[in-house]
Amino acid sequence: MSATENDLPSVDLQEAASAIEAAASVVRSATRILAETGSVDADQVLAYDLAHAAAAVETARAMIDYGAKGTLEGQLTCVFVADVIADLGAKLWGRESLWGTTSDALDSSRGFVATWRDPDVLSSLAFEDGPRHLDSDFELVQDTFRRFAEEQVVPVAEHVHRTNGDIPEDLITGLAEMGLFGLSIPEEYGGFAGGGESDYYGMVIATEELSRGSLGAAGSLITRPEILARALEAGGTEEQKHEWLPRLASGEIMNAVAVTEPDYGSDVASIKVTATRTDDGWSLNGVKTWCTFAARADVLMVLARTNPDRSAGHRGLSILIVPKERGDGHGFELTQPGGGKLEARPIDTIGYRGMHSYEIAFEDWVVPHDNLIGGDDGNGRGFYYQMAGFENGRLQTAARAVGVMQAAYEAAKQYSLDRVVFDAPIADYQLTRAKLTRMAAVIQASRQFSYSVGRMMAKGEGKMEASMVKAYVCKAAEWVTREAMQIHGGMGYAEEYDVSRYFVDARVLSIFEGADETLCLKVIARSMLKALDEA
Repeated sequence: MSATENDLPSVDLQEAASAIEAAASVVRSATRILAETGSVDADQVLAYDLAHAAAAVETARAMIDYGAKGTLEGQLTCVFVADVIADLGAKLWGRESLWGTTSDALDSSRGFVATWRDPDVLSSLAFEDGPRHLDSDFELVQDTFRRFAEEQVVPVAEHVHRTNGDIPEDLITGLAEMGLFGLSIPEEYGGFAGGGESDYYGMVIATEELSRGSLGAAGSLITRPEILARALEAGGTEEQKHEWLPRLASGEIMNAVAVTEPDYGSDVASIKVTATRTDDGWSLNGVKTWCTFAARADVLMVLARTNPDRSAGHRGLSILIVPKERGDGHGFELTQPGGGKLEARPIDTIGYRGMHSYEIAFEDWVVPHDNLIGGDDGNGRGFYYQMAGFENGRLQTAARAVGVMQAAYEAAKQYSLDRVVFDAPIADYQLTRAKLTRMAAVIQASRQFSYSVGRMMAKGEGKMEASMVKAYVCKAAEWVTREAMQIHGGMGYAEEYDVSRYFVDARVLSIFEGADETLCLKVIARSMLKALDEA
């Protein structure tokens, strides 16, 4: 029997905050151990678990303010915090010495966790999502892009997925007319960004709503323009900013990003593709892979080695803007009058269809001198410009994950009401209801953390948190979509229901924009150690 509303425990956000602080203390202890006794590379299991634990704790912190806005908000906050503590306990058990703590480190939170993980409590909160508390301007943004997604994206999403088709041009045109591609580009360069929190909020909200319609056919269209725009803002000359940013903002040009190589994924400093200075420009040679949207793109943002001395590592890399003709999802082969070649082979994937990924080969492909971001001053600075783009891309990817989770959750709720098993809708069963409550809490926490990181980034802060939100939310999306699929039972495995698409789409989120393991080990864990040194 489920608890009634009157039987639900009282919300105590101070108790929730104390539980978070107990978890944070464990994280700090493990960070000190990692700093004192080893290195990230030598203690990868600890570093990886620590990074995810830290990301979960910061996500929980972001829920506290939300929890103060009402009873339901507080209940969802307590449910989420209790799950975070329980997950941390699972990481600790039997490894206390590795974490530099004791078996009773979380004992002060046991009562709180028991209360808010009680199955009857979880069951009683089922079908309660919690409001977002957006102001009127951002509610308008949400409503506008949700309506576009419902009317324009959802009707074609399954067709694009099942046929591995191209994104319809009218979707790109429609979103360009709505100003999607200019949300984060400064007004002086033809965009709508005024330099405050609203820029990030608008981008996050629009991305979530479009991803709720389809990750591959709509939600990811802004990602690559975001990355190139941020790289230009970080290092481009004024001439380059005025040349490229207005065209990105209007949707006149779309871009792809070519960073990964067959032998070098997250190890960007070791890439081999070369750009050699010639009388005509820069001559590109080598192979890139996982270049998403390359066929439809009008330009490629290519990270290449302009310093032939490989010992220079990431300091020998630069970014080139490479114009090209448009192609379709079946690959392309382009030539230049001087003999340059650019060929692309499509890489079939289980999900994230519509965007299409490619392996692309450059052979003496010439790019104008002026297309080196930053000009002569940008030679060797490409890695830093790329990272400026990727930081924003990670926040945007978290918003994509929230949108996919929201779609899966809504599908699971409806199916649970419609599906009758043993003479009752499965929505009546405690297990289904408990799952739905936990899903709702995870989604809301992920959303609130995304908002929080956006506020930090608007102040020029939040670099580590941008990686944390990407790591936590994208992994959470795998769990939420898996549970949504499971609630559908056998039909969840059928392409007849959209939830199967949400599941395979979610799987890519922890891989691109920084593979989860590399993001945790090379970025989050190392940033935590650096912060400890500076404290």
